[in-house]
Order: sequence, then C-alpha cells, then structure tokens
Amino acid sequence: MKLHIDTAPIWESYKTDCECPLCLLNAKVEASNVDYFLGESVMEPDQRIEVNKKGFCTRHFKLMYDAGNRLGLGLMTHTYMKETIKALKKHAEDVKAAAHAEAGKPIYKRIGPKKGAGLTVVADEVRNIEDSCVLCERLKASMERYIYTILYMYKHESEFPALFAASKGMCLKHYRETLEMSPKHLSGETLAKFVDTLTDIEMNHLDRIEGEVEWFTLKFDYRNEDKPWGNSRDAVKRGINKIREQVIE
Repeated sequence: MKLHIDTAPIWESYKTDCECPLCLLNAKVEASNVDYFLGESVMEPDQRIEVNKKGFCTRHFKLMYDAGNRLGLGLMTHTYMKETIKALKKHAEDVKAAAHAEAGKPIYKRIGPKKGAGLTVVADEVRNIEDSCVLCERLKASMERYIYTILYMYKHESEFPALFAASKGMCLKHYRETLEMSPKHLSGETLAKFVDTLTDIEMNHLDRIEGEVEWFTLKFDYRNEDKPWGNSRDAVKRGINKIREQVIE
C-alpha cells in the first residue's frame, strides 16, 4: 500500500511539548472526522451507505452527539438503525430455534464444545455490529499513515532524528504500533538506531511520569505540605494518558 507523505503535521506535533505527538495528531484527525460526518457527508450517498453498513462505536456516537448537530446525527442514526434491525431480524428466528433446540436436549447432551452453537453464531453477529465503526476505520488508516511518515522522516529528513530523540516518547498504544510498523519500513542500522532511540526515550519518560505521579500522592502527606508540587499537579492525568492513550483532555 502506497501512503501519501505529508510531513508538516509531524514536524508541528514533534515541536509541541507533549507526552505523545501521535496522540495530538489522533485528536485532530478525530475531531476533523466528527465534523465531516456531521457536515457534508450526511447528504453524500456513498458515505451514507457506508455509515448505514458500519455505524459508529460508542465513543464516536457520544462525540457526535456532544457536537450538537442533532439533525445530522439523527438522520444517520435512523437509517443505520433500520439497516441494523433488518440484519438482526434475519437471525431472529434462528436464535429462537437454537434456544429451543438446546432446551429440548437432555442435560448430558448439552455439555461439550458445541453447546449453544446456534446462539453463539448469532451472538457473534451482534458483536460484529457492536465493534463496527466507520470513523474508527478512518482514524486507524490516518494513524498508520502518520507512523509511516515518522519512519520515513527518520530515514530521509536529516534534522528529524534529533527532534525525535528530544521528544518525550509516546503513549504505550502508539509505542506498540510504531514498533510493529518499524521493521516494515526500516532496516539494518537505521532500524536498530530508531528502535534504540524510541525505547530509551520511552523508558526514561515512563520513569519520569511514574515519579511525578508518586510525588502527587506524597504531597497529601502533611509532612510534604509546604514542599513544591513540581510537575506533579496534572501527573495522574498524564500518567493515565501515557500508559493507555489520550483519554483525558
């Protein structure tokens, strides 16, 4: 898959003092997509077909609801619900038949790997509906492109490695994703140096934040009441965002 190279957002995010430059980019892309789906895409047939098929996850339904365009969201929700109900009704008789079949079996025949198999198949279909989100798919594709761009810049932009090394690492999610992609786009000494640098700054800054979180808790001891907070006032938020991803603004 050939990915479009746009280095400007990477430069901007890495010049920002933050715990994870990719989380900054993720937030911008997510907000842009929320605006898009609540705006022009509502009346675009191709996009409505995709939304009707995939819908949105819990988080993105909530973000769009909070964004305020209730009419646009209502139109999408209505047609998505119609398609979802249609799909569920196809399985309604199957799930009831499976339950009655299970109920009619002697108990010793309902024990084993095939117990409730019909119910499980339908439950899996419902799980697929729950897990489907067109906005998540777009977000994932954008973040893969940004990680690819970081790797490209590390290899081809002479000033970027120093800026990368001066960063505070990434959240663990983006650290993992970057490690997973790095051998696909880097090799030899470049790969080794990149992973060494990334891992060193990641471990150093995890230690730093852990210490700041600890100091936040110790400040509640009366013996430390008059000691300076340092960088620990928002350490719990930054710690949570670091070990997961940016879930707290």
